Amino acid sequence: MSGPTKTMSVITVSALVLTTAYTVALGSSGWLWFGWVVLGVVTIGMAAADSAAPGGARRRGRPAGH
Repeated sequence: MSGPTKTMSVITVSALVLTTAYTVALGSSGWLWFGWVVLGVVTIGMAAADSAAPGGARRRGRPAGH
């Protein structure tokens, strides 16, 4: 996973904790949960795109024989 994807994952988990705490303390808010679901889908999309990056996009060493 790349740096931005890890950061997005941390933000998503933090948002889940905060949304859960809000729900326990003040009651459920559909918009908060909807926002968290959207954030989760975006995070999953970033992770999928990161893992599907073509090999040429990654930094490689010098070719053999050079």
